[in-house]
Amino acid sequence: MKTLLFLLLPVLCLGQNTVDRAKTLYDAKKYDEARKLLTTVDDDHKDFAAAQYYLGRIAFDQKDFDTAEDHFEEAIDANDKVADYHLWMGNVIGSLIQDANPIKQGVLAPKIKDAYEKAVGLNPDLTEARWGLISFYTEAPGFMGGSFEKAYAQADLIKKKNEADGYRAYGQIYNKEEKPAEAEKSYLLAYKANPKYIGVVTNFYINSKQYDKLFSFLDEALKAKPGNNLIEYQVGRACAISGQQLDRGEQLLNKYLSYQPLPDEPGHAGAQMRLGQIYEKKGNKAEAKKRYEAALKLDPSQKDAKEGLTRVSK
Repeated sequence: MKTLLFLLLPVLCLGQNTVDRAKTLYDAKKYDEARKLLTTVDDDHKDFAAAQYYLGRIAFDQKDFDTAEDHFEEAIDANDKVADYHLWMGNVIGSLIQDANPIKQGVLAPKIKDAYEKAVGLNPDLTEARWGLISFYTEAPGFMGGSFEKAYAQADLIKKKNEADGYRAYGQIYNKEEKPAEAEKSYLLAYKANPKYIGVVTNFYINSKQYDKLFSFLDEALKAKPGNNLIEYQVGRACAISGQQLDRGEQLLNKYLSYQPLPDEPGHAGAQMRLGQIYEKKGNKAEAKKRYEAALKLDPSQKDAKEGLTRVSK
């Protein structure tokens, strides 16, 4: 599919303006070519704000958060009426604050809240910005503006638009409040409303190390939908992480590699990495190394695969 897209890029770019051509390249992850085009857009051009926005997106994807912040600031200075510009300003400051010292965190925190609030003010349907506010309200201390009450208010608004997303939001907030029973109930309701959230329930049980509940839940899901690729992937993932039912996990993940995942489904890189974990737990370092290398070839940013490869290469 990627090869076909690259072949079509020259055709797709015909007739597009500079920013549209750059966006096509950005979507194909051809960052250097997209950046080269975007830097030709002068600050007096009508598309300057959009060009700066995509330069920011490129820098963000490459984890150059300081540069990304500069570009998003330029975009907002040129046009402060675009919700996505404020959304990504909130996202990049949220990334910068992770490694900041306490004093700088105190300076940055209000900027995150301000950016997301401006985003939803411009576009109330921008759910991603409401998720950003939930993260801010549940992670920031009260004196910086944190508030579980305000987080629940955002979850209510999300639920009005999408029931499954709303329940997922409640689950996230309950988790932060250390209310596991309520979080579990909310995540199960999210899955009931939309089965694509099977990974959300799986994550909850994995993070709380409730492996008996995890496998019981996944077995029931497979019983209802035998042969479902997404469910089988989650079973394989559960086996890799828990260290249980390793033969079953190996079989299902290898089967998943013969399936072409949809864009919003786990990719083959993740399946290869989980197979690496399974073979590592089985004591087969040679096969584990092979799988970790396969995962990194597909996705060089895979932290777990890098760490696994280091372990089995000793």
